[in-house]
Amino acid sequence: MKKIINDPETVVQDALRGMQAAHSDLLTVHYDPAVVVRADAPVRGKVAIISGGGSGHEPLHGGFVGRGMLDAACPGPVFTSPTSDQVVDAVSRTDGGAGALLIVKNYTGDVLNFEMAAELAESEVRSVVIDDDVAVKDSLYTAGRRGVGGTVLLEKIVGAAAERGADLAACEALSLRVIASVRSMGLALTSCTVPHVGSPSFELADDEMEIGIGIHGEPGRQKVHAGTAAEMVSALLEPILEDLPFASGDRVLLFTNGMGGTPLLELYLAHGIAEQLLADRGITVERRLVGPYITSLEMQGMSLTLLRLDDEMVELWDAPVHTPALRWGV
Repeated sequence: MKKIINDPETVVQDALRGMQAAHSDLLTVHYDPAVVVRADAPVRGKVAIISGGGSGHEPLHGGFVGRGMLDAACPGPVFTSPTSDQVVDAVSRTDGGAGALLIVKNYTGDVLNFEMAAELAESEVRSVVIDDDVAVKDSLYTAGRRGVGGTVLLEKIVGAAAERGADLAACEALSLRVIASVRSMGLALTSCTVPHVGSPSFELADDEMEIGIGIHGEPGRQKVHAGTAAEMVSALLEPILEDLPFASGDRVLLFTNGMGGTPLLELYLAHGIAEQLLADRGITVERRLVGPYITSLEMQGMSLTLLRLDDEMVELWDAPVHTPALRWGV
């Protein structure tokens, strides 16, 4: 195993120190427990938007802490849920008097620990669970569908609403609308290696890919021959379109995501194919995001996410954001 680390046992803490050094204008890192907090938190009168999960998916979630997105992120060990203590601490550091909304990906540990934190916190706290992965109904990690790429879009849109002064009930209702309108699916060309494990999470032959893989290396729908880019994009896009379902006349945000080891050359190529396939169906891509924003360490692969847009979602997506990973309108 070759990785740019010192000690597998301290890799998350060491990375957090580097994040603090690189982005001290945007965020503050606390270490006991580990919480990444917006630099100007708490913002008085503003709903605190908080998320988190296992590390190894960077820039999710700490890279999205800042103005117009998250007030705090709770980083667990690699591919392991944060504790309820971390979430409670995040709430106490960011609640400006308007309560807190927890955005939770649908993994069993995340759901249990965030729910416990919501009960323990002294502030008014509500939580929403995102489950946008169409690949499988259940896995070893979830009861129901997994939360994947749609999480990034949800955090941006609801973060913008909170920044504008939306109250807790409005932020919750908007979250549920986004969750109902977003679908994702991913594939892997190679595995990743968790630092403290030291060996690949799964095996794929040189000519194989796994369709429907999870962001922790969970099994997908099937292993198939790794074909052309057009075949790969179609294999992801067709199940997404059928699931909501999306239809001619829909306006969408298309998010083409890299899993950590995929070059932008390949992501842009895949994105162009997806745009054309959607145009052929009469679906209008009004907004786009391309890049590695919810990753799985060094896994080679990609995911596609489609969000059916309405006017409010477009306006909130376009609103200014200033985080380590997303910056526009500032």
